[in-house]
Amino acid sequence: MHGMPGSRLGQLPLERQLDRLNVQVVTYDRPGYGRSDRLPGRHVRDAALDVAAIADRLGLDSFGIVGRSGGGPHALACAALLPDRVTRTAVMVCLAPRDAEDLDWYQGMTDSNISAFRAAEDGPHRLRPLLAARIDGIREQPRKLLQALRHELPSADLNAIRDAGLRSTLARNYAEAVRTGDDGWNDDVLAFVRPWGFDPARIEGHVDLWHGEDDVFSPVQHTRWLAAHIPGAHSMVEPGASHFAAWQLLPDILCRVALNTAPAPSDTA
Repeated sequence: MHGMPGSRLGQLPLERQLDRLNVQVVTYDRPGYGRSDRLPGRHVRDAALDVAAIADRLGLDSFGIVGRSGGGPHALACAALLPDRVTRTAVMVCLAPRDAEDLDWYQGMTDSNISAFRAAEDGPHRLRPLLAARIDGIREQPRKLLQALRHELPSADLNAIRDAGLRSTLARNYAEAVRTGDDGWNDDVLAFVRPWGFDPARIEGHVDLWHGEDDVFSPVQHTRWLAAHIPGAHSMVEPGASHFAAWQLLPDILCRVALNTAPAPSDTA
């Protein structure tokens, strides 16, 4: 489950890595991104219907789910609403629900994200013009989003994006995300400030949570809240890491979820 903005072309291990791990990955564009039509007014819970339809088409009775960043809540929706099919779930640098009790949702969040989510709380009429300028910049130059964010990135993220391969993948991913319009990004932001349509506390299966402690896009207290409210959660918080570090862990996470193996020791901070 890709991030926000994102597409099926987001960060994945190389094909030879997946072959070596004996892992098959299925990914798709959320509605409004890339090749997928828009679903107006969608909620986070709607991702479970899409995933179930894709799995049915591919003949998959059961599967693991992995979501990174904006894909995290959608992965949790699958865990909550498809309990008989999802064998294990892992989410990295995930947001908590906007209506989460006892959570200062905006604390530690970067200004660009705060402005977008605050605008979404006022309605799509405020959000769409705000994102339009960013989207126009991405279409003009796909690397522009990373350049615009540089002044907000902590040192760990700046180090991560020094990797030319990651920068190239991110640019391709962002360009595909907004190629046909801005609906996907707008609808993601709006979905995150609405009720998700399910209660994380009712997730029955095992959920691995990973977060970099220095993340400013999805602050670490969001994962700590999820860890406290999902009965089968196992959390790992990595000191000195931040948002883009999650891509380096993806091969291990995918393998762990596919094989349904035990995670590393938990962080209880």
